[in-house]
Amino acid sequence: MPNIKQIAEAAGVSVTTVSRVLNGHPYVSSAKREAVEEAIRRLNYSRNMNAVHLIKGMTQTIGVILPNINHYYFARIMEGVAKQALKNNYQLMLCQTGYRPNEERKVLEMLRNKQMDGLIICSRALSLRDIEVFADYGPIALCERVSGRNLSSVYIDHYASFQTAIRYLWEKGKRRIAFTIYRRNSPSSRSRLKAYTDTLAALGGQAREDWVLDGYLDWEDGAALVDRLLAMNERPDALLITGDQVAAGFILSARLHGIEVPGDFAVIGFDNQPISSLLGITTIDNRLSEIGERAFSIVHAQISGGEGHPVSEELSFQFIERSSV
Repeated sequence: MPNIKQIAEAAGVSVTTVSRVLNGHPYVSSAKREAVEEAIRRLNYSRNMNAVHLIKGMTQTIGVILPNINHYYFARIMEGVAKQALKNNYQLMLCQTGYRPNEERKVLEMLRNKQMDGLIICSRALSLRDIEVFADYGPIALCERVSGRNLSSVYIDHYASFQTAIRYLWEKGKRRIAFTIYRRNSPSSRSRLKAYTDTLAALGGQAREDWVLDGYLDWEDGAALVDRLLAMNERPDALLITGDQVAAGFILSARLHGIEVPGDFAVIGFDNQPISSLLGITTIDNRLSEIGERAFSIVHAQISGGEGHPVSEELSFQFIERSSV
């Protein structure tokens, strides 16, 4: 492999000029730049980027922990992250972990070993305490509410969004309200469960444990929800379904069973996915793409030295009223 000195000799320029061309320095004449580029092609030179990163102390890469790549929720967050990465000439390292703590630790170790400059965590299984240990090795931003730790965060208020939805159903005359979640012990699910209990109690209603329906993630789960409800002795008359894909699966399957929405079951979804508009699903826009954009911007600013302290940023949600209630 030729080195920079050999390229300089072949191009008839100084080593400094070659270095400037390789690093995109603007103050190089067009004639010298062309000579260097021609010598690079002729000698078949390629840079050792590991060495470059070692010299610069930066990889121009930000890692992203997400449990599932092919789910709309995380795809929307990634859309925002990728938009900002492209704008700032950064690479992304996507790490699908499947909510496995050991897989998440592997990614954090990559941050410790300087294989990435910073890290965005879309959703997690590890505790905040376990994650915070690695904050000294690079900025970390989570897509959830975090306070009092050396970790940044971007989030919406899941408690307030759920409270808004429950009050809306109550005003529409619904008294038997159930809701679905995917992981009962996730931070957002805990906030939603508390909002469910608190809000119904304040309204004089009843929060029932058997109407907190766990393990619903995608279309198929939504379809299976119909059978589960039909098997109940006492059924709810309204559903808060955390994910428009699940809500869509439920509504389409309900039609096949002769069940009317909103006649038999009022439905509110989450995430404002395109399918919610097509099926007329009342939903809550969680600003997922914007969460991804802001998470990247915060990490990038900290890498660049603009912000040395953790940042906690709340985005407002939007309640979107359609025809499913």
